[in-house]
Amino acid sequence: MKAEELLQRLEKHGITLEKMLDTAMGLYIGDNPEEAREMLGRLMLHYLGDINVQSLLMAALLLEESFKVEGDPVNLVADELIGIDIAEYIGGKMALFNFFYYDTKKPGILAELPPFLDDAIGGFIAGCMTKLFQEGVG
Repeated sequence: MKAEELLQRLEKHGITLEKMLDTAMGLYIGDNPEEAREMLGRLMLHYLGDINVQSLLMAALLLEESFKVEGDPVNLVADELIGIDIAEYIGGKMALFNFFYYDTKKPGILAELPPFLDDAIGGFIAGCMTKLFQEGVG
């Protein structure tokens, strides 16, 4: 699957690359926000083309479509596990801290998404932001 195909599927749920970038930059602290956003966009497109990230994001999409969950019940942990796995796959163990930061603050689109997608997209953003900082931007 190409990154564009996955983006089309996400867009059906209101998730666009621009909204993910806006959400990521909502908690950005650092210099050169324009440069960071540009590099982050390239990172996101790269990882949206990765079969492992695609598999986990597709799992979240399918779970969202298959299960009707009211709110975000405390006994639901599968959503957190998907988000953690995506974050750590992209950014290593350091991304776990970013995942919980985004999951707690829920900036931008994360506040609007249902439970499986908010954690999957939050993990994706956290992993990409961590990778961005590992590459020396910010």
